[in-house]
Amino acid sequence: MRRRSFVFVACSPHPRTGVSTTARLLTDFHLSRHAPVEGFDTDPHASRYAELFPAHVRAVDAADIKGQISLFDRLLVNDETPKIVDVWSRSYDRFFGTVREIGFVEEARRNGVEPVILFHVDPSQTSLARAHALHAAWSDVAMVVVNNEGASPLGAAAHEILAHYPASRKFVIAPLDAAVARSLESPELSLSGFLVAPPPAMSIVVRAALKAWLAPIFTQFRSFELRQQLNGAEFLR
Repeated sequence: MRRRSFVFVACSPHPRTGVSTTARLLTDFHLSRHAPVEGFDTDPHASRYAELFPAHVRAVDAADIKGQISLFDRLLVNDETPKIVDVWSRSYDRFFGTVREIGFVEEARRNGVEPVILFHVDPSQTSLARAHALHAAWSDVAMVVVNNEGASPLGAAAHEILAHYPASRKFVIAPLDAAVARSLESPELSLSGFLVAPPPAMSIVVRAALKAWLAPIFTQFRSFELRQQLNGAEFLR
């Protein structure tokens, strides 16, 4: 029996919350295990996510009908390949408007495709209100809140803020020292390749810091994946 295909929608209504970072990390998580993965970058002007993975990610314009066809028709294919959508903050309203208009969630379920919303939080009330609006519209879609402590820190009130979000799970992405974070800006740095063979010119200190940063992130992804697989097995019985 064919397994479900997952569609991960990394999103936030606001910029600089770490959406593209999560899309990158989740893509590298799959590539590090030599697993198939397909991504979509909805920023047609500065497609950083697509530039990092030219063989696996393509840029689409979610505001254009051709871009919508290219994106949503592919997301509905149940081929057991996880799909990752990097929703640009300026594409947020149009993307979810299209999801609603075409009945994407309902059609996805009929096709054996399971959407997962990766909602990136920030301290604003607007962010919380938008998350609740998504949950109200699609209450049976899994929502994971992502707290990128480097991009959008919540401070001492983090636990209290996150408790108000309508999410089943959370991912926490720790901050990186500025000197280490700069190494991620290189388009030549593949994090999945780094785990196998770090660049020989990379400082041993940076190498150790990156590995220590990646390990808990990939552990969270793996834990979520296993939980979803178990849920799917229960659903199929």
